[in-house]
Parts: sequence; C-alpha cells; structure tokens
Amino acid sequence: MEVVVGAAAGADARRRVPRTDTVLADPRLVAARERFGRDVVKTAVAAAQERARRGEIAPEAVADAAAAALPAHASSLRPVLNATGVVLHTNLGRAPLSDAAVEAVRGAAGTTDVELDLATGRRARRGRGAMAALAAAVPAAGAVHVVNNGAAALVLAATALARGREIVVSRGELVEIGDGFRLPDLLASTGARLREVGTTNRTAPRDYAAAIGPETGFVLKVHPSNFVVTGFTAAVPVAELATMGAPVVVDIGSGLLAPDPALPDEPDAATALAAGAALVTASGDKLLGGPQAGLVLGRADVVETLRRHPLARALRVDKLTLAALEATLTGPVTPTTAALHARPAVLRARADSVVARLRAAGVAAEVVASESVVGGGGAPGTVLPSAAVALPAALAAPLRTSPTPVVGRVAGGRLLLDLRAVPDAADDALVAAVLGVALPAAPPP
Repeated sequence: MEVVVGAAAGADARRRVPRTDTVLADPRLVAARERFGRDVVKTAVAAAQERARRGEIAPEAVADAAAAALPAHASSLRPVLNATGVVLHTNLGRAPLSDAAVEAVRGAAGTTDVELDLATGRRARRGRGAMAALAAAVPAAGAVHVVNNGAAALVLAATALARGREIVVSRGELVEIGDGFRLPDLLASTGARLREVGTTNRTAPRDYAAAIGPETGFVLKVHPSNFVVTGFTAAVPVAELATMGAPVVVDIGSGLLAPDPALPDEPDAATALAAGAALVTASGDKLLGGPQAGLVLGRADVVETLRRHPLARALRVDKLTLAALEATLTGPVTPTTAALHARPAVLRARADSVVARLRAAGVAAEVVASESVVGGGGAPGTVLPSAAVALPAALAAPLRTSPTPVVGRVAGGRLLLDLRAVPDAADDALVAAVLGVALPAAPPP
C-alpha cells in the first residue's frame, strides 16, 4: 500500500478542499445567504477553505467551519448585558427599547403610511401618531415636534429663534455635553451670539434683567445634567425668568416628561411649561426610555416656527424612530423605568439566587451591596441602592468578549455585576455567561 507523507500529504489535502459552489450548497449556508447576504457567507467559506489548505481543519469540515464562523446578527452591533450599575449607559446605547417599541419598529420596517392618509389617499402630517402620543403625554404643551436628537432640538431652536441675535444664558449652565462637545460651541455654530450672565456658582435675577433687551432671541435655561454644583450657589427658576419679557427655552436634557418621585431633583417638561417656558427640549433615549430623538414641546407659535424652518427637514426622524417613540409613549412600562424603580430587596433576592447557582457550579461568587446611578446625563448625584454579584476581577475581560457579552465594573479588586439594569428575565443568560468563562472547558471525548 502506498503511503502519502510530508508535502505530498499536504498537497493531497489541498486537492480535497471542496469547491466554493459545493460548500455554498450546504443547507445551512443557503439559509445564511438569505439572512446575511452572499458576500458575508462567501467570506466565511473562503476563510474555512484557507484553514483547510493550511491543515488546521479537515477538508470535510469546511462547511461546518464556515457555518460556525457566521455572525449571530446581521449587524456588527452585539447585544450586551449591562451590569455596570449605570442605568442609561451612553457607551451601551442608553435606553433599551421596550418589547412594544421593538415590535413597532418591525411593523414599520416595510412600506408604511408615515406621510399618507389611507382614507383620502392624500399626503398627511409625518408621524402624526407619534406626535399625538407626545402631545397627550404632556398636555401643557401647545404643540410638539420631534428631531433626531436632543442636541439637534437645541440647535434648531437657536437657529430659528436667535440667529444673528443673542441667547442669554448663565455661565454656570454652559456645559460640556460629552465627547468634547461644548454647549457654547454648539450654540455659536448656529449664528447666535451668547450673552453670558452671572458666575459659575451664582446667577441672580438682576443678571438676566440687565442683559435682556431688543437683541435677545431667548433666555436659555440648561439643566447641568452630568454634574452637581453644591455649596454657595444660586439660580433663577423658570417661573421668574418667564416674567422678564423674553421667551424662555429650557433644555431639560434627560427626557423626563412629568415629575417622578424617585428623581425629585430632576427637571421635567410638564413643570417647566407650567412655569412659563415658551419651549422645552429633551432627549427621547434617556429617562423617557425610547429611541434616540430630540423632543420639542411648547407654545404652538414657537413650535411652528421651528417646524417650518428649513433646518427642520435636515433634522427630521425616520419612520422607525417615530414608530418606536409612539410605542414607548403609549405602551407598557419601559425597561428604563423598571430599572429605575426596581426595589433593592428584589435586586438582593435576585443576586442571592445568581450567586447560589454559581457557587453550586464551583464558581467563587458573593452578594454585595452596590450603588447604581441614572447615567446618560440624567439625575446627577442621585444614588440608587442596588445589589451586585462579586466575582474575581480577572473575569471582566472574558465576560466582555463572551458569546453573551456582560459588562460590569471593577472596584476594590473585584468584578461587580450590578443587577439594576439587567432585566430579571436575563438572569439565566447572566449565569450561563459567567459559567462559560469561569469554568474550564470540558476535555474532548
């Protein structure tokens, strides 16, 4: 019997690598082409063929290797379990959508009546369902509008109401909003001039009164949503600013539409409008718990000025955002609201259960008290008592890169998995992820 060895054996293996069209005929890869597209599948097949040519896998295993290498999702974005203790984590996409909002996005993914009245066959107001839902959520608003994010809402207001004029604003409210973007730069880019009043820690009514005049486009009140100034401080409330003769625009930032007892110091749209604000701007993907959007609420004439401005077209939202926003406003409690109002005793009980299951499998874990925060530029300084699962810090990186990524925080030399922002339905997935990285892999049979 002739035995093929060395280079001849390698050459023989390369000859046995299946053709691309043969591999692509595998039923798993046929189905994957429908889901991910031909190019993604062909790339996976080519990589598996190359592995076979190098002798890393058997030629007969090419289809298996290609199928295993396919992505879990059509997008490169991966679902993550947020165990950081930051409810609205900007790096993790802030507010997770409710099931109702996700279903609404699916329904709106095809052709829809976003700008069509099906009864008359004529053009209709874009996103009228979402606008009606937003107006119903804040009855104090004479009119509402939606743009693509919170910063865009403020830019539209500055452009439409104060281009070539002055915006009067307290020095203590000229904040940096993240990633190096600063409010003064954002507003100046619209062609408005900033008229700064007061000092970093104290601004008085007389400061505003001295600055307001014929050149004033509006007075801007900004919630410093990602920091707190304490001590010798003073600020002027919206109700007093509204008596000074200029329109007041209030940027509440975090998207709280009505007062929430859990966040007593957080400004909300309804209260600001009742106090006399002409316009309120906010984000939809923070405390509201919806998609990224900029909410504009206020006097009908002011909102209409913004809505009819040419810039509004460039800032408009798509049908998927409108669908998710409407479902968020009319649907059940959002994951964000559920996380913010989760009771510490319930979180502790969940942590006890998770730790018991991990210990039973041989993983060193314990329950510790934790402190969560709102995050996302909302309720700075508010601490939410929580519970966390403490693990060895060495598991932080493996958990982040596991098939079900889990992101926690390292503190005191341990990895803490805070459960406040982890849905209770995800506890099984959390346990499975920890076991997958903490226990040695079983030896091959």
